[in-house]
This record gives sequence, structure tokens and C-alpha cells, in this order.
Amino acid sequence: MKFNRIADKAKQAIDKRGGMDALKEDLQEVKDAATGRGTLKDKARAAADALKTPGKNEPGRPPQGDPPPDPPRAA
Repeated sequence: MKFNRIADKAKQAIDKRGGMDALKEDLQEVKDAATGRGTLKDKARAAADALKTPGKNEPGRPPQGDPPPDPPRAA
């Protein structure tokens, strides 16, 4: 296997999501969701929501990264 290729893909994914700082913020959000109160379903939903937008999800802060793709049009 070409481990350099795998490492390059990982670096690209991290850069696309906003860099190491955004990755650390995402990790903290997931950790907070996992250790917070609520059912397992609530915790999973909170963790998934935390990963949908890169970086810290603060009110009033525009989302980073690429915008979501347009939904397919019905014919």
C-alpha cells in the first residue's frame, strides 16, 4: 500500500474541513455530546450534528467548508 497517498488524503480532508484547529474543535464537540446528559440516541444525534459543519458550531457564525450540494430536480 502507498501510505504516503493515504496520509495525503487525510491531510486534504483536514484542510477541507478547516485545518487542525477546526478538527480539535470538532473533537471537543463530539466529546461534549458523548459525555452530556440524555439518551444514547440524543448523544448520537448531537455528535452527528457537531460533525456536519467544520469547526465550532457557534450561533451567528457562518458554516465553513463547501456548501451542501443542490438537491436533484424532479422531472
